[in-house]
Amino acid sequence: MTESPVTPAPPAGPAAVIVLAAGAGTRMKSKTPKILHQIGGKSMIGHALAAAAALDPRELVAVVRHQRDLVADHILSLGETLGATPVIADQDEVPGTGRAVQCGLGALQTSDAGSGGTAAPSGTVVVTYGDVPLLTTELLAELVQTHEADSNAVTVLTALLEDPTGYGRILRDTDGSVAGIVEHKDATDAQRQVNEVNSGIYAFDGAVLSTALAQVTTDNAQGEMYLTDVLQIARAAGGRVAAVSTTDQWQVEGANDRVQLQALGAEMNRRTLQRHMRAGTTIQDPVTTWIDSTVTLEPDTTILPNTHLQGSTHIGEDSVIGPDTTLVDTRVGIGATVTRTQATGAVIGDRAGVGPFTYIRPGTVLGEQGKIGAFYETKNVTVGRGSKLSHLGYAGDAEIGDHTNIGCGNITANYDGVNKHRTVIGSHVRTSSNTVFIAPVTVGDGAYTGAGAVVRKDVPAGALALTVAPQRNTEGWVEDRRPGSPAAEAAAQVRLTHQPGTESDNA
Repeated sequence: MTESPVTPAPPAGPAAVIVLAAGAGTRMKSKTPKILHQIGGKSMIGHALAAAAALDPRELVAVVRHQRDLVADHILSLGETLGATPVIADQDEVPGTGRAVQCGLGALQTSDAGSGGTAAPSGTVVVTYGDVPLLTTELLAELVQTHEADSNAVTVLTALLEDPTGYGRILRDTDGSVAGIVEHKDATDAQRQVNEVNSGIYAFDGAVLSTALAQVTTDNAQGEMYLTDVLQIARAAGGRVAAVSTTDQWQVEGANDRVQLQALGAEMNRRTLQRHMRAGTTIQDPVTTWIDSTVTLEPDTTILPNTHLQGSTHIGEDSVIGPDTTLVDTRVGIGATVTRTQATGAVIGDRAGVGPFTYIRPGTVLGEQGKIGAFYETKNVTVGRGSKLSHLGYAGDAEIGDHTNIGCGNITANYDGVNKHRTVIGSHVRTSSNTVFIAPVTVGDGAYTGAGAVVRKDVPAGALALTVAPQRNTEGWVEDRRPGSPAAEAAAQVRLTHQPGTESDNA
């Protein structure tokens, strides 16, 4: 009997990923912590944690300090989407990235006490940052794989830049290993010609890291514990320090101010649009189109100019969105058309049509082949299959059945000044122009309303609801009350023309 082949287990993730998120970010000039600023539908720390969590580490740690509670609460709120609950580590008053990592190690639950009481995890520890939102899991995985395959003590992620001014330069030995890192201000003219720079992102052997950090001091001009000191200590102890290089500098770019934040956001959007276009979406004008990284689009969708798709928005195949449209957390079905519309928290069914100049508020569900047309506002309303709300109206807190036509200027008056009330309109109903439904009220299947009806009572199925008042004409009112006006002169001319005995009257 032949034994079935054994499928090898996927490689285990690193022992830990430590994401440094303690900085104040004062150059953002904002009451919002730097790493909580958003691009592409997520906070910067959200992007960074997502890339780290996808490595499947045994533990994911975020080191916090500035506005600690606000940052920690946000990080913990991401646990469900990350598939893992991050561990929060608090950086103390000792400054520096080395101390931040040391505090992160101390929060690991699977660590043993190492030299000097520092936590010593068994395996690889990755250190990254909360303000590098374009860093991908693929690049981090390459860093880890190289680090472990070569049994390095430290592996640093580097970037090759055309203009490395201001960055720390990577110095290499003849065998290709990293001999050291020199800051730009300390570099010689020859060293400044090096275009390989330090990203500050590392893979460490856990034991090496904890032992080296116990030897790092604050005896320097800045009075900080530098993480880069670990590289020198590791080399002195006989460990190999190597590098993984990338030419994609955007992956290691952080944002220290709003100019850099905007640049990162624009680059993320460019990459997002390209990804969707390569997957089968037509984007007519990428310059004016913004799509969050959290949005999903099916093939053969078309996005027209000046369209913004945000949050958890999903667009079904063969749908056309735009121009001049913003959809937030909105689900659009197959073959739908949404034109010049603002929609939030809505569901738009297959082959439905929305717009132009339509305001769709949360809780709106438009059924298959339904329509919400020009200058319409909806909120918390369900519109059945094939039903139409075509022109100039408002529907709120309402339920509308199938194949119903709501006339121009119809309004559901849902608020009595204290409470909201619901309007229920059945299937195959026809309402005339300027009907007002005073909720709570129910209109039965197949019913009609007359023009200008004010519906205050339930309408039985198949009934016609009318609000009838006799029309009264007051002859001569304009000439009497508005003498000398153009209207009075026009009315007088008609009266004179149509007097008995005139030429026009006897023709």
